[in-house]
Amino acid sequence: MLSLCASVWGMTPRSRRRMTANRAPAPAPTRPPRPGHCDRGFSRQPTCRTSFWRIQTRLLAQVIPVDDGQPHGSGEPGGANEPSAFGERPGFTVGAMSNNFRRFNARIGVVFKFQAKALRVLSWRRPTHTLSLLAVYTFVCLDPYLIFVLPLAIALFGIFVPSFIARHPAPASSSEAHAVRNLGYSPRGPPLAPARTFKPTKELSRDFFRNLGDLQNVMDDYSVAHDKIIALVVPKTNFSDEALSSAIFVLLCGACALMTVTAHLIPWRYICLVAGWVAISSNHPTISRLIGEWQAQYLGGEKEPSVTAQAVHDNDKKLEQIQNHPPGPSPDSSLAAERAFDAWVRSDIILDDAPETREVEIFELQRLSDTSGEWEPWLFSPSPYDPLSAARIAGDRPTGTRFFEDVLPPEGWEWSGKKWALDLWSREWVEERIITGVEVETEGERWVYDIYNEHENGVNGSDNGDLGAALGDGDYETPVRSQDQSRYTPKIGLTISWEEGEEGMGRRGSWRRRRWVRMVKRKNVNAASN
Repeated sequence: MLSLCASVWGMTPRSRRRMTANRAPAPAPTRPPRPGHCDRGFSRQPTCRTSFWRIQTRLLAQVIPVDDGQPHGSGEPGGANEPSAFGERPGFTVGAMSNNFRRFNARIGVVFKFQAKALRVLSWRRPTHTLSLLAVYTFVCLDPYLIFVLPLAIALFGIFVPSFIARHPAPASSSEAHAVRNLGYSPRGPPLAPARTFKPTKELSRDFFRNLGDLQNVMDDYSVAHDKIIALVVPKTNFSDEALSSAIFVLLCGACALMTVTAHLIPWRYICLVAGWVAISSNHPTISRLIGEWQAQYLGGEKEPSVTAQAVHDNDKKLEQIQNHPPGPSPDSSLAAERAFDAWVRSDIILDDAPETREVEIFELQRLSDTSGEWEPWLFSPSPYDPLSAARIAGDRPTGTRFFEDVLPPEGWEWSGKKWALDLWSREWVEERIITGVEVETEGERWVYDIYNEHENGVNGSDNGDLGAALGDGDYETPVRSQDQSRYTPKIGLTISWEEGEEGMGRRGSWRRRRWVRMVKRKNVNAASN
């Protein structure tokens, strides 16, 4: 230490300046950034990154529709107290999406490794592994109860044994350890290696980008498979071709009934055994090559031969035979079965093309005028507005429209008949509704009159509001005023029904109605949408 100090003090000023120049310059004092201030090093500042995600999320919130909080796929909105199937889940944000995708991609590698191992086993890369799988599959098919042993065996030989071997590895396979290898593997002794753990893949590493590529390929495979399944299944099951979908429905119903009775008689074990062996054996390279050659030979996939004089002569000869003898149906069994199925669909599946029809009703209401003593048209109402109806007791005015042309069919229906028809059987609809306090006209215009009730004070009186309503200028939805409500409220129990007297006897009330009917049919959805 003393010698070092002496050497330093013994330096000349020039040498000291040279040594100072060789040193790295001291860093300049930096000013700490202000809170919320972002200039450089954006990706390393959590405050700046959070502010960026917050701004971007607010911008996307203006474009992305607001989530209603209902479970996906629910057709009906849940009640106010009904808990959501997903609980309280956060909404979509760019920051959370980016973070979750990075975490997911760093941990999905184990799935792709399992997929690669399964493909290697099924593609006969190692025949011993594939044969072992077939042996296990055979035992499970012959004794299905062994399927409950599979999870335990997988846990033992797929998790615990490899983990123990990784903790107690075998000696190194070098030339110097040849004598040690001859002694065999012994698991005794203390652990020689650390325990095997599974850590997420580091971001921007080679495995991370490999997972990205595998995830990209899986998404493409799923999209292709989804489109093929939709193109194959949906046109046959969505009743776009009603004859074909109906035929498949009938076949499935028959198969259900047949399987309910005969399912216990079918040797399912041997069927599954043979099907599994055939499916896995078809992936063998030799068998795959034979299948490809068979498809090319019998399904028209073979290469076209070179055109020669002999080939031209043979083609002319075949053309002459075709002209003399027109070809019949193809001998291919699949094509013949398809033709037979199509013929059965055309002949036996009969569709009812006539649309569903219903009968709708409307009641024409008229009121007796106190000034002129004549019946004045009031409106067309969906209810008869009888003396004991809820609207009549509550003192509400009848609702409806003034003209026939304004009466609309129910939603989802359209008019089938051209005109309204008067219901000549007035007594029937009166009895069906159990209406009392009315007089039924069985001849003539088929009116149903109210029976006069002397306790209804001022029933024939009319004011400006009633006159305006009769002329179409009043408000049909406005309830009756409290002082006028007694005029429309009948006194229950003091009236005489039409069953108690003869028709046309006694005084009539201030309301009469008759029923009109018309046919409607289901509206075509395609026509309605167009």
